[in-house]
Amino acid sequence: MCIGLEFSGWWLILVIGCLVVKSAYWRIWRLAQAPYLSFTYYSSPKMPKIYSTEPEDGEQFTEQYDAFYARFASAYDWLVKVFPVWRNWLDTTLPWIQGPRVLEASFGTGYLLTQYADQFEAHGIDLNPNLARVARDNLQHCSLTAHIQVANVESLPYAAAAFDSVISTMAFTAYPDGKRALAEISRVLKPGGRIVMLDINYPHNGNKIGTLLTRGWKAGGDIIRDLPDLFERIGYEFTDREVGGFGSVHLYIATKPEQKGIF
Repeated sequence: MCIGLEFSGWWLILVIGCLVVKSAYWRIWRLAQAPYLSFTYYSSPKMPKIYSTEPEDGEQFTEQYDAFYARFASAYDWLVKVFPVWRNWLDTTLPWIQGPRVLEASFGTGYLLTQYADQFEAHGIDLNPNLARVARDNLQHCSLTAHIQVANVESLPYAAAAFDSVISTMAFTAYPDGKRALAEISRVLKPGGRIVMLDINYPHNGNKIGTLLTRGWKAGGDIIRDLPDLFERIGYEFTDREVGGFGSVHLYIATKPEQKGIF
């Protein structure tokens, strides 16, 4: 397994620590503003699922996310490499990738690309040029190649039915227009192709810890959607597995119907 972690001094550890504290403080502060923080609410037998609404200004939403990752791209790369929990979640997608042509939408720092690029014809897009640079460096460190582009998932620069699998990990909650993003992913997927998606949703059993974690992501700015409903609406058969976070981290394997006319 190639991770590409090299020690460059304790100041990097300090930067990572500060980033973690900043991110946690931001999410906790946003969560503290929510009206559902009360003992009565959390003592209920099963907490309800409250999904996000699409942002009114999708362009501004995307710019805010992009600005954050542009600033902390290198530190984010270290976080992925240092903390095994995040990598373990990402690794759950690997057995489900089918080739030969694979697209990863919003590849981030490129960690997952380094785990499968030697097995498939790997392509990747991300909106952020800084993350694209980090991903290229990680691939080069591992002596791997992939076709990387800076592009928007809502307007993919590929022909229809171009890929056997499309991967999306911890990214769909950052797309301002979920239906449009899913339509584009489906467009470039071959009939019988597979969407391999890892993202946040409420736990199946409604447990309080997993639900609280999901609401924490939501309060922090992520768009929590009813992904099973989206897959059903486009006629995909899918599985939904909880792989971590007390049921808040889900792995979806969705198959595009063989018949033509679906996106």
